[in-house]
Amino acid sequence: MKATYIYILYVGIALLMSSCNDWLDVQPRSQVEDTELFETESGYKEALAGVYSSMVSTKTYAKEATYGFIGVLGQEWDFYYSAQYDDAAAYNYDAAMPTGYIRELWANSYSSIANVNNLLRHIDSHPGLFSKDNYGVIKGEALALRAFLHFDLLRCFGVSYAVNPNQPAIPYSTALSYRVFPQLPVHEVAEKVIADLLAAEALLKTSDPIITDRKIDETVDNGYLINRQMHLNYYAVKALEARAYLWMGENDKALDAAEEVIESGKFTWSTVANMQAGYDRCFADEHLFALNNLTLTADIADKFFADGSQYSFAVTRDRLLDYFENATQDYRYTFLFKSGSATHANNRYITKYDESSGTSTYYKYKMPLIRLSEMYLIKSEVEYRQGDADAAKATLNKLRKARNLPGIDELPADFDLELIREYRREFLGEGQLFFLYKRLNRANILYSTVDAVAEKVYTFPLPITETEAAQRNANK
Repeated sequence: MKATYIYILYVGIALLMSSCNDWLDVQPRSQVEDTELFETESGYKEALAGVYSSMVSTKTYAKEATYGFIGVLGQEWDFYYSAQYDDAAAYNYDAAMPTGYIRELWANSYSSIANVNNLLRHIDSHPGLFSKDNYGVIKGEALALRAFLHFDLLRCFGVSYAVNPNQPAIPYSTALSYRVFPQLPVHEVAEKVIADLLAAEALLKTSDPIITDRKIDETVDNGYLINRQMHLNYYAVKALEARAYLWMGENDKALDAAEEVIESGKFTWSTVANMQAGYDRCFADEHLFALNNLTLTADIADKFFADGSQYSFAVTRDRLLDYFENATQDYRYTFLFKSGSATHANNRYITKYDESSGTSTYYKYKMPLIRLSEMYLIKSEVEYRQGDADAAKATLNKLRKARNLPGIDELPADFDLELIREYRREFLGEGQLFFLYKRLNRANILYSTVDAVAEKVYTFPLPITETEAAQRNANK
């Protein structure tokens, strides 16, 4: 943040869209001077694409914030690379490997936020640069990205609302500045997340083709606004509002946001035909927001390897059957796992990140960050907590039907446990299960003997650079 340059990662920028747009035909570079970058509309597009690309890192959403470190904390796997994750599985955050994962999550997220802030610092000074709706789209997405990244940092480094919303948490960085931003309590960070999301919503509501129904093709601005699911589009912003409001305990607002996404009709359930054909391994039709990871195939080459490797993540057949409560007709069980071979025959490896068997880029290289099914689970949960068990059951059954399961006649006595099981089936390897445990403040994480509440495992320690140089207060 002290530098006069914006640092942009260009790995995979070109396929943030499906088309090879002229404005992306740039030479890779590590530094772009502000005065050059923000003189043209294409510079703003590059800067925004650079932020999305910076999130496609194995230190964050391409591994550790999805199926890696965060997945291990949720006890999702039977097998993983022990030397890298044994301490994480035991919630020994002071050990070398967890300390490294935590430090990188912090550093990479705030680096992306700095780049967002640099874009926002300039954009209002050049309103005449932008064609058609691009000003509203670019600024709206930038505000939403700042909210998204801060909210995930809050979920990592702030205590749950159920514990203490007044506990010091993290800084909320809103400018590219020399000054150190103050450490804010949990509730103030959450409020700033919501403020940025509402500002993004207002901009995108009048500019985003996903809601305005403006027809976009290659002839319109080189197809810049195509494939809105690969960006924090209007409905992804509403979905993130639903997630954040639920975190804050503002259930009515969470329900309203989730229902707007569901009732929009913009997103459909993935089809069994596409699953069976191997086209749609990651349920792309249901993505509200996903990242394109051009190196995904290489990234997972030895991570979900059916022949087994020391780096692979896997569950046993018995554990997978337990996950799915022996409902082997469930499409997720049938199509999203492969069996190991030879001495690893009893292992099961997820296929949701495997290469699509089709040719369409729509189904390739996807790292889902928010999906339609989460909106149904949020809606069902809020209905249950509002005392409407019949509505909660009906909503949950819509998700079950989409996964080829019969509807349940009655909600189980422990609804939270049922919610946990459904999140585990639905979001295995996507980094959401651990944060559900945290939001619910559950003492027991299934398959762990650690008392998660007593041991305060849900809140990562602040990096030592923050506690020493910035003199932060204890965050748990």
